[in-house]
Amino acid sequence: VQLQASGGGLVQAGGSLRLSCAASGRIFSINSMGWYRQAPGKQRELVASITSSSSTNYADSAKGRFTIAGDNAKRTVYLQLNSLKPDDAAVYYCNALVRMNPSAVTTQFWGQGTLVTVSS
Repeated sequence: VQLQASGGGLVQAGGSLRLSCAASGRIFSINSMGWYRQAPGKQRELVASITSSSSTNYADSAKGRFTIAGDNAKRTVYLQLNSLKPDDAAVYYCNALVRMNPSAVTTQFWGQGTLVTVSS
């Protein structure tokens, strides 16, 4: 299973970015997908996640500014980042909980990360 993330970049404070992450490979079903981020010197933290039934969960720092959406048919998750702040600068990692066949347990996979830089 591969997760290909894209959409990071440099943006001014107050600006917006849209991250995308597409899952491919041996996938029977995807339970959920999400985005985490890790800033230098800090632990990786959850930003937002979405289940296959479209139930969402957001970190407090993301509520009201970020929106997660999924396309089950495309096995893709999107993260719209609005009103970006310098504190949002980090490497954003895509995450997916996947079942690779009907009898398999759920396995967690990570994408390669995409860098978001926010200038003040």
